[in-house]
Amino acid sequence: MCVSKKTIYPLERLAYSDFNHGIRTSLSYTKAMSKNNYYNSIAPIYDQTRWMTDSIAEDVTDFILALVKAKSDTTFLEPGVGTGLNVLPLVKRGYPVTCIDISQEMLDQFRQKLQSIPPNLTLLQADASKLPFPDANFDVVLTVHMIHTVENCQVFLDEIERVLKPSGFYLNAQWVNPPARKEFETYFKSILSKYKETKVPKILDNLIEDTDHYLHQKGYQVDYQIAQEWTVTNTVEELLDNYKARAYGFCWWLPDDLFQRAIEEFEAFCVDHYGTLATELSSTAKFELWAYTAN
Repeated sequence: MCVSKKTIYPLERLAYSDFNHGIRTSLSYTKAMSKNNYYNSIAPIYDQTRWMTDSIAEDVTDFILALVKAKSDTTFLEPGVGTGLNVLPLVKRGYPVTCIDISQEMLDQFRQKLQSIPPNLTLLQADASKLPFPDANFDVVLTVHMIHTVENCQVFLDEIERVLKPSGFYLNAQWVNPPARKEFETYFKSILSKYKETKVPKILDNLIEDTDHYLHQKGYQVDYQIAQEWTVTNTVEELLDNYKARAYGFCWWLPDDLFQRAIEEFEAFCVDHYGTLATELSSTAKFELWAYTAN
């Protein structure tokens, strides 16, 4: 079921300085990821450690195509495409799709999903903050759970505005972490925070609000949508194994030796808290989307 409603964030309460703080926080996080070669390291296990599925991706694609009133020649750009989870259905349906990612290994995973690169798909290894495209080049720019990874959010959003056609759509989206997985993550982060030898970076929860505020200042109107909802079920052991594989950014907050101590402590916590590692955790995931268009 799809739910539609207007943006839920009160823009007037956000100060511009908050956005600048978000940029600085995002920058420190990105540097941490680069230092640990995060995206290259997790590329082979990325898809199986996320909660987006091929069938949900198809449903979300149907939603997006209807939202932007796509025609056969509607052009799409996804910066930070990763393994192509979000745009593969667009590619298979023949839409012109351009994708960039800083990680060659992630792009290689995308290529492995295709027998060959079709003529309607362009894959580029590039920095998302410096989009290598002419002005007014795309009908739709899609970002999914990636704003926090760019070095300077304001520069990135300016670049999106530059390459977007005047009548185009900027779709900023995220897969909402299912509550049961989010709670599990919170338990682990509380253990990570105990290791004071390393300062744990923090990401602002309101980064999407900051983005919303900045684009509102630039004259964009926004429509908030829930494109899809679905149930995600994992055992405690499956989630724990994902952490052991360091499949998420917060798993790189600590150096190897401290991380090993933290994960051992967390495994003991899980056995005590959940009773058994075979316990199943189920809750609802959402694909949230903010659709921006120029006034």
